[in-house]
Amino acid sequence: MTYQTLEITEKYDGQVVEVILNDPPANILTAAMMAEIRAFLKADLDTRNRKLVIFKGAGDHFCFGASVEEHTKERVNDMLPGFHVMIGDILAHPVPTLAQVSGFCLGGGFELAIACGLIFADEKSKYAVPEIQLGVFPPVAAALLPFLASGVTAAHMVLTGAKMTAREMQDCGIINSVSPKEELEQTLTSYIEKHILPRSASSLRFANRAVRSGINSLYRQHICDLERLYLDELMTSHDANEGINSFLAKQTPVWNNE
Repeated sequence: MTYQTLEITEKYDGQVVEVILNDPPANILTAAMMAEIRAFLKADLDTRNRKLVIFKGAGDHFCFGASVEEHTKERVNDMLPGFHVMIGDILAHPVPTLAQVSGFCLGGGFELAIACGLIFADEKSKYAVPEIQLGVFPPVAAALLPFLASGVTAAHMVLTGAKMTAREMQDCGIINSVSPKEELEQTLTSYIEKHILPRSASSLRFANRAVRSGINSLYRQHICDLERLYLDELMTSHDANEGINSFLAKQTPVWNNE
């Protein structure tokens, strides 16, 4: 398959594959990119010797998030369900997944990263779900962050949109490894060669399904209700539409608290 928004690179005779979000500098998650990620994951189910799927961003940043243009009232009913299905596909993918993060990891990009089983990061990377600044909220982060970190961390990130450092994310239990940027590739290579390649691909799939069963159950339990809250209630409010439209117009939103 030919991909327009992704670069697919196999390593170690196909045992490891890199899925590179290939639209620098921001690597925005458009509906087209989401569809290609889903298509790749579906095709990857048949790769018998696959042991690890790595998501990374082309250039200096992982991902600035989903397309704000696709968050408008006219388009969000098509975009958001597709995004949630993509996240569900990553969570349920039988092959272990890992996010390799440099630079900014924001919004939907952050949600993609935390949907992966492992995160390796460079020490200067930054993390946030800034949706509240646009008058909306991140359903995936709202569902997953209390499970992965704590309700306190989830509330701080979702309610404020504040940026957090890689070390802060590691302290919260979100990130596995933090390295200087120039050492990140070697750190990850050493981990793969020591802990992933010596294992059975089929046994890794069973173990991954087992360790991910809890987060998959939680996601399926909550995401539909959060999606309906977003689409049926939030997007009928003045301030949600004001925030999105003001961002697109490069203006300061004027909230009326409704």
